Amino acid sequence: MATQARSSHPQMTPYGALYQRPEGLKRAVMAQAREALRSFGQATAGMRATPDYFVIGTKRGGTTSMARWLLEHPDVASLFPARETRKGTYYFDVNYERGESWYRSHFPTRQMLDRRAAKTGRRQIVGEATPYYLYHPHAAARAFELAPDVKIIVLLRDPVQRAHSHWMERTRNKVETLDFAGAIAAEHERCDGEEQRMIDDPSYVSFGHQHYSYVDQGRYARGLVRWYETFPSNQILTLRSEDMYADPATIYGQVLDFLDLPAHEPASFSAWNNKPKAEFDPTLEADLRAELAPDIAELEELLGRSMNWS
Repeated sequence: MATQARSSHPQMTPYGALYQRPEGLKRAVMAQAREALRSFGQATAGMRATPDYFVIGTKRGGTTSMARWLLEHPDVASLFPARETRKGTYYFDVNYERGESWYRSHFPTRQMLDRRAAKTGRRQIVGEATPYYLYHPHAAARAFELAPDVKIIVLLRDPVQRAHSHWMERTRNKVETLDFAGAIAAEHERCDGEEQRMIDDPSYVSFGHQHYSYVDQGRYARGLVRWYETFPSNQILTLRSEDMYADPATIYGQVLDFLDLPAHEPASFSAWNNKPKAEFDPTLEADLRAELAPDIAELEELLGRSMNWS
C-alpha cells in the first residue's frame, strides 16, 4: 500500500486530475461503467499488449499534443477503452501499488492488434504519455522492468516558461491557491525532502513533489540521467518543445521515424491544452533564469547541444 503525503491536500483521481464526486444518476452510471471496464481490463490483463513507446515529459511541454497527434496515425492504437481518449496512466509514478494487471488493463488485447494486422498487413503500436515520469525518481527503473525495449520521447520546454505554465494549470484546476510569486516562495517548504523520502520509501507518494515543484521540475538533467542510465540512448529521443510548436510537421516526422512508423500527417497540428500565455513579473523571471542557468548548462552538456533558452 502506497504511503500518501499530507492528507490535507485535495483528493485527486488516479490520473492526476482533481477528484469530483459524480452528481446525478447519469454521471453515477457512467462512473460505474468506467469501473466495470477497468475491472474487465484487469481480468484480461494477461491477454493485453505492453507499451511500445512512452512520452515521458515534460509537464506543460506539449506531451498532450504529441500524444494526440500520434493517436491520429493509423498504425497507433489507443488505450483501452478508446472512448476515454486517455493519454497516460501515471502507473510508474503514483499508481504503482495498483499492480501490473491494473496497468495492462489500459492496453488493447494482442488479439485485437493481430486481427487488425491480418486485415491491413501492418501491426499497430501502442503507448502512453505521462509527463511526471521524467521527474519521478523511480519511474525509469520501474518502466525498464516491465518494458525494456520501449522507445521514449522527451519534450523539454524553457524551464522558466514551463514553471509559470505549470502554476497556471494547477491554479485553473483548483489545486493551487497561491499567486505565482507565493507558490515559488513556498516551493522549498512544500517539497523539501520529499524526493529523498520517495527514494528511501518507494511506496511513498508525494503530492508536493508532483504538483508544487514548479521550478524543480525544470531541472531536467537529473531526470534525464535516470532514463539514460536505465535505457540504451538509442531508445530515447529528446526534443525541444519550442521546435515542436514552431515546426510541428518536422518534429512529428522525426518522432514517426524514431518509432519506425510510415509518414503521416494529422488533420491539423492543433496545440492541445494550449492556453493564452500570461506575462509575469520580469524581476521574478530574471531571478528564475539566474537560478536555473546552471541546470540548463548541465542539460546542454548532457545532450551536447544548445537549448537556446537564455
